Amino acid sequence: MRKKINIAIDGYSSCGKSTLAKALSKELNYVYIDTGAMYRAVTLHALRNNIIRNDQLLEDKLDTVLDTLYITFKYNTDTRQTETYLNGKNVEKEIRSMQVSGHVSKIASQLNVRKKLVRLQQRMAESRGVVMDGRDIGTVVLPDADIKFFMTAEPKIRAQRRFEELRANGTDVTFEEVFENVNKRDTIDSTRDHDPLRQAEDAIVVDNSHLTIDEQFTFIIGQINKVIEAPISAQN
Repeated sequence: MRKKINIAIDGYSSCGKSTLAKALSKELNYVYIDTGAMYRAVTLHALRNNIIRNDQLLEDKLDTVLDTLYITFKYNTDTRQTETYLNGKNVEKEIRSMQVSGHVSKIASQLNVRKKLVRLQQRMAESRGVVMDGRDIGTVVLPDADIKFFMTAEPKIRAQRRFEELRANGTDVTFEEVFENVNKRDTIDSTRDHDPLRQAEDAIVVDNSHLTIDEQFTFIIGQINKVIEAPISAQN
C-alpha cells in the first residue's frame, strides 16, 4: 500500500486551485478540503445575519455569528462533487455568488475567523491523505505538508476564467466587475495583518497562465508521485 501524504495548494483567486485539488483527490482517492468554501460559508452566514451592512463588517458582532454556525462537506454521488453545507443545508451555489466574493476577503482577514477555521482544518488533516487548497495552507495551516504548490496566473487571465464561470452559471456580471473583484481580492489577501497570502519557501510555483488543465495536472501529479514513492528516509 502506498503511503498517504498531505498536499497543500496555495495561490491567488481564480487560479483553478479548487479544480486542481478536486482532480487530485479523485486521482489519489484523498479527502479534498476546500478551505476557501469554508470562508465563503462564514461570509454567507454573516450576510444572512446582517453582520455585513452597507458593505461594512460589524466586527464586534462577528463572534456571536461564529458561535452559531458549523460547516461540513458532503460528497454528491450524482454530480461527483464535494459540496459545502452550512448548518446542515447545502449552500454550494450561494457561496459562489458575487455578493459573497465581494466580502470574503474581509471576513478571511479577521483573526477570530481564521483561528476557528484553522483549528478545524488541522483536525481534518490529522489522518493524512488530504488535499487542501487556500491562501495560507503551506505557511500556516499545514506548514509540514509533504508537498506544497503555489498557483499563480496573470490577473486578466484569471478574471476571464472567473467571468466565464459566472456567466455559465447564469450570473449577470460584466468582465470589468470581475476584473475589479480579482484585483481587490489580491490586494486584501496579500496585505492583511493575519496570515497573508504568500508563497511558502519550499513550495513549487506553478504559473498556469498558458497551461491547459491537462498539462498542469500531468506536471503536478508527477511531482506528487515522486514524493509518495520516495523512501521515507529521503524525505527527512
